[in-house]
Amino acid sequence: MGKIAFVFSGQGDQYPGMGKDIKEKYTVAAEIYNMCDRLRPGTSDMCFNGTEEELKETKNTQPCLFATELAAASVLKEKGIVPSAAAGFSLGEVAAATFVGIFDNETGFSLVCKRGELMQREAEKFDTSMAAIVKLTSEKVEEICGKYQNIYPVNFNCPGQITVSGLSSEMPAFASEVKAAGGRAIPLKVKGAFHSPFMKEASEAFEKEIEKAEKENKIKNGNITLYSNMTATPYGSDVKTLLSKQICSPVRWEKIIRNMISDGIDTFIEIGPGKTLTNMTKKIDNEVKAFTTVEYLAEVEQCQTY
Repeated sequence: MGKIAFVFSGQGDQYPGMGKDIKEKYTVAAEIYNMCDRLRPGTSDMCFNGTEEELKETKNTQPCLFATELAAASVLKEKGIVPSAAAGFSLGEVAAATFVGIFDNETGFSLVCKRGELMQREAEKFDTSMAAIVKLTSEKVEEICGKYQNIYPVNFNCPGQITVSGLSSEMPAFASEVKAAGGRAIPLKVKGAFHSPFMKEASEAFEKEIEKAEKENKIKNGNITLYSNMTATPYGSDVKTLLSKQICSPVRWEKIIRNMISDGIDTFIEIGPGKTLTNMTKKIDNEVKAFTTVEYLAEVEQCQTY
């Protein structure tokens, strides 16, 4: 086996009951959930027993996914699976930054809680939404977006799939034009126009939160290479800019995966409750290995080495 990368999922993969099995089975996972409950009471209960509607609220989605992802990554690490690199999709980048050591667990969780609150606050100012566009090239989607004042291409996921954000009032006409061009617009389970100019104020406010952590000496050099959503390349020293500006900037996921592969990564483990990133990775390059956390944990448990 070559090099392994952990890729931490973003909003949309959450579901009621996520993470309950690993908390019950692994002490290290329970410790993560307990830490989150100390800082934000009720987080684990919301993961395990919350409704789909509750988990769809950004202020809830982000801390709940962070807790589940960090717990899952910690289990793999305890089993001896340590990646050569990591990346996270949107909020997953905060979980990834925490896992690689840029933030300690408490700081990372506190930041993601604030991030979720800020992004929800901005989302509530406007009636906005997101949709995944499939069966069209990125260039064609960008061309169609250019005809609308408030629709933006924001997540460059994989070949034939790009996500857009914008005003809900413009989405039906946009979706009709996508359909006429041979594509399809699939609404996402999020409330807000993330990674678009609609999130500019949230980005600026989050930058101040990271600045506080910086002044308190709570930002360290990571011990594992972390790839940025904004640049698709490994982090330098400017954590504040990269993590704050990504809130209102496109996620260049396909480029991240291709750059990781060029840098020698051949095995990707999706850290989180779903399989969205696993499916994207296989569409980007079907020669690499891509697993969900559950799949990989099952393989590890069957191996007597661990």
